[in-house]
Amino acid sequence: METFLLAFLFFLVMVAAMAVGYLVQRKTISGSCGGLGALGIEKACDCPEPCDRKKARLEREQARQEKLKEWQQDRIL
Repeated sequence: METFLLAFLFFLVMVAAMAVGYLVQRKTISGSCGGLGALGIEKACDCPEPCDRKKARLEREQARQEKLKEWQQDRIL
């Protein structure tokens, strides 16, 4: 139990240190190589057309936005 508490406390201190570092520097966490942007890749997938899962997700989001817009118009307040 003592080991668990020490490990938990260690990770808690590390998270707090990273939070303070972010607040002080106002920089996002990034890798040393610069990520995909350094390679000229704007998105994780270079497919010319989105996959079926992404299409379905975009359709659901569009339907949600339409319902939200309709709800805003029908609001009584």
